[in-house]
Amino acid sequence: MMKAKAADFILYDRATGTYRVDPEQAVRDDVEKHHWLHVGRTIAKDWRLYLMLIPMIVVFVLWRYLPMYELLGCFKVDDAVKTVNEQYFLGFSNFKLLLSGGGDGRMSVEFWQAMRNTFLMSFYGLCFGFPMPIILALFFNEVKSNAARSVLQVMTYLPKFMSTVVMTSLIVMLVRDGSSVGLYSKGIISQALENLGLISAEVAQKGLLNYPAFFRSIYQISGIWEGAGYDSIVFFAAIIAISPTSYEAAQIDGANKWAQMRYVVLPSILSTVIIMLITRIGHLLSVGYEKVILLYRVETYQTADVVSTFSYRYGMQSNQTGLASAAEMMNNLVGMLLVIGANSVAKRASNTSLY
Repeated sequence: MMKAKAADFILYDRATGTYRVDPEQAVRDDVEKHHWLHVGRTIAKDWRLYLMLIPMIVVFVLWRYLPMYELLGCFKVDDAVKTVNEQYFLGFSNFKLLLSGGGDGRMSVEFWQAMRNTFLMSFYGLCFGFPMPIILALFFNEVKSNAARSVLQVMTYLPKFMSTVVMTSLIVMLVRDGSSVGLYSKGIISQALENLGLISAEVAQKGLLNYPAFFRSIYQISGIWEGAGYDSIVFFAAIIAISPTSYEAAQIDGANKWAQMRYVVLPSILSTVIIMLITRIGHLLSVGYEKVILLYRVETYQTADVVSTFSYRYGMQSNQTGLASAAEMMNNLVGMLLVIGANSVAKRASNTSLY
C-alpha cells in the first residue's frame, strides 16, 4: 500500500505563490471532523425509530449475550448448588469425557451417535427441505388467479403457526400403532402404507414411531409440511420483483414457460437462494429438541437422539450441566465453521456472500 504524501492533498497556486487544500480533500476533512455531529443529528431526526429499537436491544442483550457467561460452566465442575462464578476451574475434562469417554465409554458412544444423527437429519433437511420452498414459490408464480394463489398460500402457511405439541400430536395420530381399541385404531398413514404393501402388518400394528428406520423419514416429511410454505415467502418476494420486461424479452426469443423459468426466474433469484443457503448451513447442526423429544422413543434412540436431546438428558435429568454445555458448545463451534466455509465458497463461486 502506498503511503499518502502532503502533495496528494495540498495544491500549489502559481498565481499567488501560496498553497491551498484540494477541495475534495477539504470536504472529506470536514465530514470526518463533524462525523459524530452528523450522527447525532440523524438520531435526533429519526428518534422515534431508535426508541422503538431499544426494547429489541434489551431483549437481545438479556437473552443472547448475558447467557454466554454460563458457557463457562463447561470448563468448571458440576455443582447444582453453587453458581458458575463459585465453581472451580476444571479445564477441558468435560470435552475429553465426551470425545474419548470415561469408564465404559458409554457417554462418548452416545455423544458421537447424537452428533451423527444431528448431522444426518440436518443434511437430509438441507437436501430435501431446502428446495421445496423454491419449488412452491415457482408454483405460486405460475398461478394466475390471485384468489386461488392466496388460498393455496394460506393453506401452506398454516402448519407453521401450529404449536410443536399440536403438530407432533397430529403426526402420532397419523402413524399410531394398532394397540388402541376401535375401528380406526391404526393411523391413516399406517393403514395406507400397509394396504399398499410398503410395510408389513406387524410394523403397522407396532407403530412406525417405534422403529428406528422410519424416524428420520417421518421427521423430514413433517418438517417439509410444516415449514416449506412459510419459507417460500422470501423466494416468492424475489420472484415477483423480477421486471416484466425480462419475461417479454424471453417470449420474443421464443422461450416457453420452462425456458423462462430456467433462464429468467432462477438466475434472477440466485443471489437470494445463495444467501438463504448460507443461512441454512449455519443452522445445519441446530436440530431443536422439542419436536424430537415429543416423537422419539427409547427404541429409536439409535437414529433419533440428537445433540440437543443428549444435552437435555444429561443437563436437566442427570444434572450434569457441564457435560451438556460442552456438547452444545462443540455443536455450535462446528456450525460456526460451516458458516465460514460456506460463505467463503459462495464468495469465490458467485461473488455473493453474507459478509
